[in-house]
Amino acid sequence: MAEPKTKPSKASVAGFVAKQPESIRADTQALIDMMEELSGAPPVLWGSSIIGFGRYTYVYASGKSGDWPIIGFSPRKKNLVVYMMAGFEEEAKLLAKLGKHTTGKSCLYVQRLSDLHIPTLKSLMKKSIAAMRKKYPGKK
Repeated sequence: MAEPKTKPSKASVAGFVAKQPESIRADTQALIDMMEELSGAPPVLWGSSIIGFGRYTYVYASGKSGDWPIIGFSPRKKNLVVYMMAGFEEEAKLLAKLGKHTTGKSCLYVQRLSDLHIPTLKSLMKKSIAAMRKKYPGKK
């Protein structure tokens, strides 16, 4: 079975942030501050471009397993991708108040934080973190 490519690394999160284009550096740091506060976990660079907080182990029906952050994000050229692993199926009311965004199964895509209602973003993050901790107890 192939090893997952995206794993936690010892690379410096501050060094990674410093290498980001100036246009997204402030948003990157703001997301780090929010997620660290809400999760109570330090930021860790996963792979080469994901900043994650906390960790859980998933197991597929096939028996394949791996680790992933409870919450995290990746600053990309086109947008910020926020990983809320609990997904958005039950979050229509909050998403309607959030501001300019798109979603995938567990990904929130935004161009800049100034497009969002930050208290609503924090509510979504808190709910996702709580749901993941309930589903995977004992994990931070």
